[in-house]
Amino acid sequence: MGIKKFKPTTPWRRGMTWSTFEEITTSKPHKPLTITLKKHAGRNSSWRLTIRHRWGGHARKYRIIDFIFTDKKGIEAKVKTIEYDPYRTGWIALVAYKDWEKRYVLAHKDMKVWDTIVTDDKALLDAGNRMLVSNIPVWFQVYNLEIMLWKGASSVRSAWSFAVIVSQDWEYTQVKMPSWEIRLVHKKCFATIGQVSNTDHNQIVLWKAWRARWMWKRPEVRGKAMNPVDHPHGGWEWRSPIWMKAPKTPWWKLALWVKTRKKKKTTNRWILKKRDGRLMK
Repeated sequence: MGIKKFKPTTPWRRGMTWSTFEEITTSKPHKPLTITLKKHAGRNSSWRLTIRHRWGGHARKYRIIDFIFTDKKGIEAKVKTIEYDPYRTGWIALVAYKDWEKRYVLAHKDMKVWDTIVTDDKALLDAGNRMLVSNIPVWFQVYNLEIMLWKGASSVRSAWSFAVIVSQDWEYTQVKMPSWEIRLVHKKCFATIGQVSNTDHNQIVLWKAWRARWMWKRPEVRGKAMNPVDHPHGGWEWRSPIWMKAPKTPWWKLALWVKTRKKKKTTNRWILKKRDGRLMK
């Protein structure tokens, strides 16, 4: 883990940082586990723009990651390589099982080549091992969390993130998410012990716009700089106020201090405490 700082030889080099990629052991992915995803540039099947500020980007291959593990219970796997994934912020690891099958998994922060990991209902409490949340002691850090039965890992997958086992109840386990939200997870769900790799990701400074364009991100423009037909804040001279009681979105909705979660959302019953510290009613 490390951050590389550039010398200010040019204005766009000043302040720029990048990862040293010390943990990466190979630059070429395993071909049978890569596919090419079609670019949609934020548009749906009708070619209507549904996600703004997306276009272009560098060509990249998608690595097929195993998030389910159900057919590999009790089979040990050895880490062959630690690799960079352009679609993720954390590193990934190519593991080889004893039955000679290779798969990609999310790497934890201390994973190294030739480490051994296993997925089972109950396993050793070592980083990288995956097991039922009911068999993980309280205050252990976990990632790759499965919050819906038999759906595979869907949460706590970005760089540096981890969740914490808070308590073990009768049928459910209380898990403190990275957002500090406390959620109930069924005891038959699986989680991986440890913390996601690339812990210095939050210290990377892009600094120049073209590095964001490589990441498929188009520039964002202030609403005050637009015309009235494009944004509620538009149409005023230079840096004048928006002349509104509260900021608005491009669709004339309140932009700040508004709750966006539906009050009758079905998953509210699994949340014990919100991310702001308040208990769910």
